[in-house]
Amino acid sequence: MEPFYLYKCFKLEGEAFLFTNANSDIMKTLKSFGCLFILFSMIFIQSSSAQDRSKQVQVTIRQQDPYGSYLTDNDGKSLYLFLKDSNGTSACYNQCAVAWPPLITKDKKIKGGKGVQASLLGTVERKDGSLQVTYNGHPLYYYEDDKNPGDVEGQDKDEFGEEWYLVKPNGAKMGDVEEK
Repeated sequence: MEPFYLYKCFKLEGEAFLFTNANSDIMKTLKSFGCLFILFSMIFIQSSSAQDRSKQVQVTIRQQDPYGSYLTDNDGKSLYLFLKDSNGTSACYNQCAVAWPPLITKDKKIKGGKGVQASLLGTVERKDGSLQVTYNGHPLYYYEDDKNPGDVEGQDKDEFGEEWYLVKPNGAKMGDVEEK
């Protein structure tokens, strides 16, 4: 009896998936359900990603003590700049971009909320060809530990060789803040 290997679940030939190496009717059935689950999961993730990309990016301002005013996205998630970035180019890739995901837009049309200076909004092309939103020339990022609107866990963090800060509406870094 041959062992069942998930990596042999299916192989892609054209547009169709062909099931291979099944050694019994039960294994064929289990294999088919497993492959269908993987396939539908991939389709769901792909459509969710497409929905996220279709949403127009908007940069807004949040007021929160003791930080004052700082930039967020249209869902209220905090946006950060990375001091290692230079000349408007991102220095955050690979593991850095996992911990600090870039704010990506599908096009150069970025909306600015009340108090956001539209003239400071822009984009920079990343190595993979995607467009990262910039503000006052600083590429903008999220922080993976910020789970809810108003979270500022990334403020004044020293990670990946330099410090990270919230961004003020004038485009400057937030700087050190004394929490009460």
